[in-house]
Amino acid sequence: MGRAVGTGGAVGAGRAVGTGRAVGTGGTGLRGQVRTRDGWAVQHAVVTMTDMSGTQVLRQDADENGSVRTDAALAPGPYTVVVTAVGYAPVASTALVTASGRAEVGTVVLARQGGVELPPPGAWSLDPAHSAVSAVAQHLGISSVRGRFTEFGGRIEIAAGAAGAAATGSAGGTGSTGGTGGAGSTGSTGGAYGVEASRVDAVINAASIDTGNALRDKHLKSPDFLDVERFPEITYSSTGLTPAGPDRWTVHGQLSLHGVVREVDLDLSYLGTGPDPWGGVRAAFRATTELHREDFAMNYNQVVQAGISAIGTTLRVELDIQAVQGESLPSV
Repeated sequence: MGRAVGTGGAVGAGRAVGTGRAVGTGGTGLRGQVRTRDGWAVQHAVVTMTDMSGTQVLRQDADENGSVRTDAALAPGPYTVVVTAVGYAPVASTALVTASGRAEVGTVVLARQGGVELPPPGAWSLDPAHSAVSAVAQHLGISSVRGRFTEFGGRIEIAAGAAGAAATGSAGGTGSTGGTGGAGSTGSTGGAYGVEASRVDAVINAASIDTGNALRDKHLKSPDFLDVERFPEITYSSTGLTPAGPDRWTVHGQLSLHGVVREVDLDLSYLGTGPDPWGGVRAAFRATTELHREDFAMNYNQVVQAGISAIGTTLRVELDIQAVQGESLPSV
């Protein structure tokens, strides 16, 4: 839960960053910025201002930069400022207008409704140089062996919204399928990012498996396991997303491995976005799942003693992913 920094408390999961006090210079009216937790502008935010009797004295939409600005002088005194946006939890704080007729609310940070976040809409390209695809299996019942695939690629598409959405794909441009709602309302529940239409597609070169042991790697590439001559690629295509908690999603999809296609869910954590040194924007994710080798017709095993298998039948898959905004990776 966030908080309002100023003279009033926050309502909802967002927070108001700033003083919440009037600034007596630089004109009259209300000034503020509306941002997501990652700093993206919330273009469709609506700011309302009510006096202590509950009468609305101002209603203003944020512009394309998430800025809120009015020029009409306000009567001195305390006011309640409420910021709402479709798909986000509302935030309320108290602002004080002095004799200058101006109030400054600073930067108001909105959190996604239910605490679930995604990057801005559009295409995101997986960056193999800054990502890792790993699998861990039990060895001899007492320790673990970790392997990784060194060659892979993929694409993430964050949908701009459901049908009729007016999203832009720029930072914070989310669009919506419903209205913005009035003070204290989050509007429709259509979802600014059209989660149901977002998707992930990835492909892995099966022969790129690397466990740090050449003999073991050769065995893993053989027909006993991956059989890379017959099945050179491992693919995953998502079929849907379900919110699973703050910044967490369950990705539903189909995994094709060793010639077998199975429904596999990924536990996905969205870690945030930020600029990179090459002028781009990156999003980071971490995902995990568990696979059973027998589900993919990889039944080889060697029992060493008392029923203990040399290699465990359950694989824990760990994905640490960076994706670059856009259809292609930057030239570094």
